[in-house]
Amino acid sequence: MEDSIKLERVWEQLQSVKDPEIDSVSVVELGMVEDIILDERKVTIKMLPTFMGCPALEIIKKNVEKEICNLAVFEQVEVVFIYEPPWTSDRISSVGREKLKEFGIAPPPELDKNGEWHVDCPYCGSTYTTIDNIFGPTACRSILYCRGCKNPFEAMKPISTMM
Repeated sequence: MEDSIKLERVWEQLQSVKDPEIDSVSVVELGMVEDIILDERKVTIKMLPTFMGCPALEIIKKNVEKEICNLAVFEQVEVVFIYEPPWTSDRISSVGREKLKEFGIAPPPELDKNGEWHVDCPYCGSTYTTIDNIFGPTACRSILYCRGCKNPFEAMKPISTMM
């Protein structure tokens, strides 16, 4: 089988590996896959954790290995988490952003022309939202409150420019 076909099949199979906490979004849609290296009998998948202390990394690794082994193309599957470049929320694809909203998590905000960001409610679309707690259930999410529909919701944090 040609390498280009193998590579395409690996990318397709990785679409079925979901984030353990957000089971509607794949690791591909989250932008966690940095590189795929093919050898004759081995594939190495380099991935970026969404944050350094993510407790789901072993689950993600096992799920990736299982799905790629299901292809029955490689004798060895290696999943490596790398930290350069660091994962940032701008890596989330447009499809991933939509799936986050469907799940009830606001995707990371984008800066407007004034250099400010605003988070819209994933439930009603209202722009009348406030940050309730910058610290959410994971390092990459915050808790917000919608004054329109009166629902609390999680939001992916924007890209940090503080470092």
